[in-house]
Amino acid sequence: MLDRMLTRLALCDEPKLENLLSKLLPLTISSLSRSSSAVRTKVMEILSHVNKRVKHQQHIGLPLEELWQLYMENNAALMVRNFCIVYVEMAFDRVTKEKKENIAPTMIANISELPSQHQDIILRMVLKVIGECHSSQISDEIAAKYRLINEPQDKEMFVEFCLHMLLYQPPSASGGSPPGLSVSQSNRVMGKTPLSHDMLLIRKLGLLNVVDVMELPVELVYPLYVAACADRHEPVIKRGEELLKKKTSGVNLDDPKLINRLFLLFNGSVGAEHIAADSRVNPGNPALRVRLMSAFCRSVTAANSFPSTLQCIFGCIYGNGTTSRLKQLGMEFTVWVFKHAKIDQLKLMGPVILSGVLKSLDGYTGSESDSIARETKTFAFQAIGLLAKRLPQLFRDKIDMAVRLFNALKVESLSIRLIVQEATNSLAIAYKDAPVTVLNELESLLLENSQVEQGEVRFCAVRWATTLFDSQHCPSRFICMLGASDTKLDIREMALEGLFLGKDQRRSTTESINLKHPKLADMLNYIVRQQPQLLESSEIREERLLFPSQTYVAAIRFLLQCFEVDVEQNTATERTPEFVSSLGNMCLLLEHAMAYDGSVDLHATASKALIKIGSHFPEMLASRYAIRVPWLKQLLAHVDLDTRECAARLLGIASCGLPISAASDLINELISSVKGSGKSRFEIQHGMICALGYVTANCLLRTPTVTNSLFQNTLNCLVDVVNSETATLASVAMQGLGHIGLCSPLPKLDHDSGTDDVLTLLREKLSKVLSGDDIKATQRIVLSLGHMCVKESSSTIISDALDLIFSLARSKVEDVLFAGGEALSFLWGGVPVTTDMILKTDYTSLSMTSNYLMADISSAEPTTSRFIGIEGNEEYHVLARDMITKKLFDGLLYSTKKEERCSGTVWLVSLTMYCGRHPSIQKLLPDIQEAFSHLIGEQNELTQELASQGLSIVYELGDASMKKNLVNALVGTLTGTGKRKRAVKLAEDTEVFQEGSIGGTLSGGKLSTYKELCSLANEMGQPDLVYKFMDLANHQASLNSKRGAAFGFSKIAKLAGDALQPYLRQLVPRLVRYQYDPDKNVQDAMAHIWKSLVADSKKTIDEYLDLIIEDLLVQCGSRLWRSRESSCLALADLIQGRKFDQVSKHLKNIWTAAFRAMDDIKETVRTSGERLCRAVTSLTLRLCDISLTEITDARKAMDIVLPLLLTDGIMSKVDDIRKASITIVTKLAKGAGIAIRPHLSELVVCMLESLSSLEDQGLNYVERHAENAGIQTEKLENLRISIAKGSPLWETLNMCIEVVDEQSLEQLIPRLSQLVRSGVGLNTRVGVASFISLLVQKVGDSIKPFTSTLLRLLFVAVKEERSAASKRAFANACAFLIKFAAPSQVHKLIEQTAALHTGDRNSQIACAFLLKSYASTSSDILTGYYATVVPVIFLSRFEDDKNVSRLYEDLWEENMTSERLTLQLYIGEIVTLITEGIASSSWASKRKAAKAIVKLCEVLEESVSSYHQVLLTSLMKEVPGRIWEGKEDILEALSALCTSCHTAISAADPAIENDILSVVTSACNKKVNKFRDAAFRCLDKVLKAFKNPDFFGVVFPLLFEMCNGAFISKQGSSSLNGTDKTETRETEDTSVPHDKIIECITSCVILARLNDIIKWQKDLVHVYLNSLAPAISWIVKVSVFTSIKELCSRISEGLKDMDQGVDVSSLVIELFYSVSPKVIDCISIIKIAQVHIAASECLDEVTKLYRDFTRAGGAQVQVEVGFKTELVHQWEIERNEQAKSLMKNCIDIIDSLQNKSL
Repeated sequence: MLDRMLTRLALCDEPKLENLLSKLLPLTISSLSRSSSAVRTKVMEILSHVNKRVKHQQHIGLPLEELWQLYMENNAALMVRNFCIVYVEMAFDRVTKEKKENIAPTMIANISELPSQHQDIILRMVLKVIGECHSSQISDEIAAKYRLINEPQDKEMFVEFCLHMLLYQPPSASGGSPPGLSVSQSNRVMGKTPLSHDMLLIRKLGLLNVVDVMELPVELVYPLYVAACADRHEPVIKRGEELLKKKTSGVNLDDPKLINRLFLLFNGSVGAEHIAADSRVNPGNPALRVRLMSAFCRSVTAANSFPSTLQCIFGCIYGNGTTSRLKQLGMEFTVWVFKHAKIDQLKLMGPVILSGVLKSLDGYTGSESDSIARETKTFAFQAIGLLAKRLPQLFRDKIDMAVRLFNALKVESLSIRLIVQEATNSLAIAYKDAPVTVLNELESLLLENSQVEQGEVRFCAVRWATTLFDSQHCPSRFICMLGASDTKLDIREMALEGLFLGKDQRRSTTESINLKHPKLADMLNYIVRQQPQLLESSEIREERLLFPSQTYVAAIRFLLQCFEVDVEQNTATERTPEFVSSLGNMCLLLEHAMAYDGSVDLHATASKALIKIGSHFPEMLASRYAIRVPWLKQLLAHVDLDTRECAARLLGIASCGLPISAASDLINELISSVKGSGKSRFEIQHGMICALGYVTANCLLRTPTVTNSLFQNTLNCLVDVVNSETATLASVAMQGLGHIGLCSPLPKLDHDSGTDDVLTLLREKLSKVLSGDDIKATQRIVLSLGHMCVKESSSTIISDALDLIFSLARSKVEDVLFAGGEALSFLWGGVPVTTDMILKTDYTSLSMTSNYLMADISSAEPTTSRFIGIEGNEEYHVLARDMITKKLFDGLLYSTKKEERCSGTVWLVSLTMYCGRHPSIQKLLPDIQEAFSHLIGEQNELTQELASQGLSIVYELGDASMKKNLVNALVGTLTGTGKRKRAVKLAEDTEVFQEGSIGGTLSGGKLSTYKELCSLANEMGQPDLVYKFMDLANHQASLNSKRGAAFGFSKIAKLAGDALQPYLRQLVPRLVRYQYDPDKNVQDAMAHIWKSLVADSKKTIDEYLDLIIEDLLVQCGSRLWRSRESSCLALADLIQGRKFDQVSKHLKNIWTAAFRAMDDIKETVRTSGERLCRAVTSLTLRLCDISLTEITDARKAMDIVLPLLLTDGIMSKVDDIRKASITIVTKLAKGAGIAIRPHLSELVVCMLESLSSLEDQGLNYVERHAENAGIQTEKLENLRISIAKGSPLWETLNMCIEVVDEQSLEQLIPRLSQLVRSGVGLNTRVGVASFISLLVQKVGDSIKPFTSTLLRLLFVAVKEERSAASKRAFANACAFLIKFAAPSQVHKLIEQTAALHTGDRNSQIACAFLLKSYASTSSDILTGYYATVVPVIFLSRFEDDKNVSRLYEDLWEENMTSERLTLQLYIGEIVTLITEGIASSSWASKRKAAKAIVKLCEVLEESVSSYHQVLLTSLMKEVPGRIWEGKEDILEALSALCTSCHTAISAADPAIENDILSVVTSACNKKVNKFRDAAFRCLDKVLKAFKNPDFFGVVFPLLFEMCNGAFISKQGSSSLNGTDKTETRETEDTSVPHDKIIECITSCVILARLNDIIKWQKDLVHVYLNSLAPAISWIVKVSVFTSIKELCSRISEGLKDMDQGVDVSSLVIELFYSVSPKVIDCISIIKIAQVHIAASECLDEVTKLYRDFTRAGGAQVQVEVGFKTELVHQWEIERNEQAKSLMKNCIDIIDSLQNKSL
């Protein structure tokens, strides 16, 4: 057999070689599997012959597909495969582009199982195809084939080769492999021939496009995209960056496999000794390494991949070819490694990396101008800081690194200094547990650096001092003191924090004690060591400051804290010498601080510190400063008020150390100074008056005391000051009187008219001052009134004092009201302070000292054993209490004025707080509680807050029953069930709303009072409207009550304990909601109560979660917008992080609430609804994600949510709801996985319907008006479909397809079927068809049970659809389905499809679309039905509708390789279909069949002969009869059939020729021009086809008659002269086509016998002469010229056979002498060059014929030729050279004939 093959091969011609090789080559190579050596030798001989024949002839194709199939056979021998791969490679370059791109994806499949050498060859071939075909784009069909590659090993191998291709660059002159590749890898990519730059570019672009469409795991393709971004070719870089952004957003950079691949690209394997030289991979190029570093700096795995990490860092910093950018990135990666590396690995590698970093830093100068260098240094310092945090033990044994960083702070540029500062601060932690010697060195370092010029250095020094050392460390505290005076704010603040003096560190004495402070003596000793001059004592006020003022202030404040701690730890009785000495040093320091250079703040701080010391050790202070009274008197004139007051207080304390006489002298001196200071500075007057009060009060406490006369003088002096001086000095004098009143009752004073009480004398002046604007003066006077009445026994004075205090009831100044409350407390009695506390400490007032509004009740309890006002005068205090009680409860607390209610509240709270333990207050507690409960609903915030505070005080003071009642009342208020016991009566001026809160009156005024509301209601003509206003007011009061109750509740809740537990079920849901109230005040209040009530917030919410959610869901539908808004916000926070079992029963309602809120009328509620929607979306996605939730719970969650989203969400009329629903459904489908299967049918149908229902309505409008706008409907439809397929809806459908299984198919198919039947909208129709196509591809054989139903529906849909896009989509679905249909179903479907071509236009288009889809998708199936399909396609190519015929034309060209061969194969079926068409009653079918016959005869020619009889019979039947539009195509078909099959027709039945002629000539007599013209054309072709001489005698007489008729009609029309245009037009319409008749006569002349021509010569010449008449068209004349030439030709042939006895002389002479002049006339008359040429040719033929005739002896030449003259004339004027030449030739012949006759 092989011998025969070789013989055939040797004898085969080149054109047939390709066909032979397609069969021979695979068979030959497969023979190599035999073991016979003879066979193999013969095979080699054949292959050698093949190689020689085809090697240099690229046009000869080889059977690529067959060779590949042979190669991939499972049992193929290795030798067979080896030879196959050689010829596959050779065949690849010889096939078309389409075949290459189709077979390339199949070659990659299973490539991992092939031999390695073959893998390289195949991959190179595939990459070559990819470059040639896909460098710009890749079709969807090819992309789908690439996506079918499923094996992970195949994908990885392909991607690896692609990566090598991307890394490959043409070899340089120095040789070696490109960066990123080894020599072997480079050779593998290159193959035998180097790759040019252009080839590389298109291959790289192509592989990027292919990898993009393959949808590979992002971790697999990430290195490719990174490598592409670092390529040399700009288009590759651009495409790589595009893919990197689009495809790799979700890449897992912590995938170990990915990171190892990236490190190999970065580091290479050059240094690995165990790897062969050719296999060692070079490191990547710098651009690639830069890209890789950005990935490493985001990967924790990269930070822990030692030793690759270490190689990478050192490669960046010190590697060959490194760049400044790489150095920068290396340092950045170092920072990342130090931050994220595991500690055990960091311990090993940290020191090594640190040494490299330090070496790198040493290589830079102090200041770098290069930005990259600066960045590098920045990262280096950051790395040091991070390493210090994680490996502190590397640094703590030496201070070298600290010194380095502090020095760097001094020398580095400002841009780097901040980073160095951060690193330095981080380093401080490393020295936390350093050895003592190291810490001592650090002390010196920090002290030195705390005073340098650079602010960053000072900052770090202070930071180290505060963080490195504890608070008892004196040197570090001293550094903080120095820092307190720094010029930079941040350093000052940090220094103060180190001294516990920061803004947020103001603590009570108890809290300060709990902090660890150094001993006062130790701290002072260290300060003195640093500044010994502090112990030197000279003229104190003359000295200069030893430290800046702010340092002094900070030191004094810190030393005071140390003092208080020492006092607390060493009780006042323990006065050790050391402690006394330290106090002395402390006083010395304070005295130094009082130097003139000191600031006002410093003087005030120092003087207050002395008072603080004096409050604990008054005797010591008295004895120390008794001898320094002059110095203190100087301070009385100080410019600072606080300093003056402290000096006055100090002078009072010092007076206790003086003898009574000296003290009396001091008082007299002060009185004199006061009286004589009328013209002195205000400060001097103020200081003297203030000192007079303190000194006198202190003296009155002594025994013996001052004399009565001195006492009277003092009082008179102060009274005079009050009456005569300004409000400020008067208030200071009153303060002095108050201090005196604390120590002794004030006696009556003598005056001109008698004696009166002090207050009587002062009342008028005091009333005037109290009504003034000086708040400070008012406070002092009010407080002094309380102090004056403490020991008073005069009811008049007490009454006057109370009247003065109550006159302030309408004051709006809080400080004044609190002062009044304090004064009333002193009048009530039992105030928890002593006289010494007021006179000898820094006491200012009860409210400032106790700070009771911010403190707990227990902390405000009195700690002293003495109470002012209890030791005597009880009856007068009873009188005061009665007056106060009556005023408060009957007047102020229930007043119609909010100001009076506010003042009453302040005073009642003050009394309850300061005198709460007094029995009289205890009795009033029920009334006090009721009053406070009433007041917590006030609009005034101060009233509300104090009322709630008062309730908490009452709760603490009350008994058990009162506590219970109070709790019940408060709970009722919060839950809305409580009622007021006592209401405020409304008067005209009662304020119902806050001013301006509800707008204005018709006249423009603001609405606030009851009177104004009533007036407005009357003005509007609706008096009943006032009730609605009152409802609003009640609602406002309710809110205020809740807020106020919350203030009180927060205090009481701490105390009530278990008593509140029964109310939690009611309170917790409401409290949760109120914390999200739009009113910030309500939020804050409820937050207070929540913190007080709930110890563990999370636990409480979890416990009452269901109750809370139910309450919030109810309130989401409240009629109050604030409730709806707060409920949505609360739900949004509450549901975060919840598990399914916690929210399962509420999930649906939450979604409903969210949707309802998003459609709310109020914008803020809509905003909160959107927030709730985002929260519940996040929750739902997590609950439905099977990777995060148990699959059972995920399915349940899906069951709840998805139906709701599909019905209420996506179908909502609100845009925001629709968009949100679509988004979450898309995300659900993505994360839910198989949990979505039970809902697939509903989801898919909803998505498909939404494709149309949610489409932009503007597109529908545009499509309706597309025709008017000149837009093609099909293009617009494609645009709409493209938009729909790019939407999230389509993305969801794609994800649904991924999870379909057999069970879900059973639910899905019926719904899809229904949608095919009834779905509306272009996008929905196309969508359902496309979905079915994708579904069929996904499920494969599982679709078989449903194919019958689906095919039936889809076929109907294709047939009935009007949209081309919909038709095409449904046709594609059909094509995919028939792959899995039963053969009978397929047969039936294709028969039905073929039958559509006979239908209307819509059916014909449907047929074309279906056949095209079958051919492209299921070509293997369609091939078996070509006998049915090919005739349909062929015949439909000739449809009248150009659009339809174009569809079939394209279909024919795409699927029929050879038209002639195809027609030969299926001619029988085609002829059958043609005959059916001709016999059809449809004219269109007849025309189509006739045109098909023409094409068939044109292509096959004589091959149609076997079917000519059938076709001829059909055509002959159709020619006679009624003429219909397009019937001329029948004649065209008849003529074409006769032309191609004339031999077979004549042979079959000679008589048929006459029948044909008869039919055609009959048609020539028809009066329809178009048909008659076709008949003449047909007659002409029939005559030429059969060439039967007998036809002349039959046809010419008919043509002669027609010609005569044409002459007559011409003459008739010319005689009308245009009088009857209509008749003329009709004549023209029915006129005989003269030129066609002449053409037929010409054909007759050609086939006629000469004797027949002679027989009819007269008529023939008559026709010629008439046809050359002037009236005849020049076109007809041209035909006549042609006919005459043919006649001359026939006569010339006859002259050669003169012996036949045919006499042609008369005809020749007639032609020469009769016709020639007519021809010349035509030349002269007609000016058309074409006519001149044709006439000249005709004349030339006639002249030559006449010459030949005379030579043959047929006639004697006449001497004269009449037309010669005219001919010569025409020759002379002729312009056309060709015609002129011919005429000249005629003239020459005539001349020769004439000469010869002569």
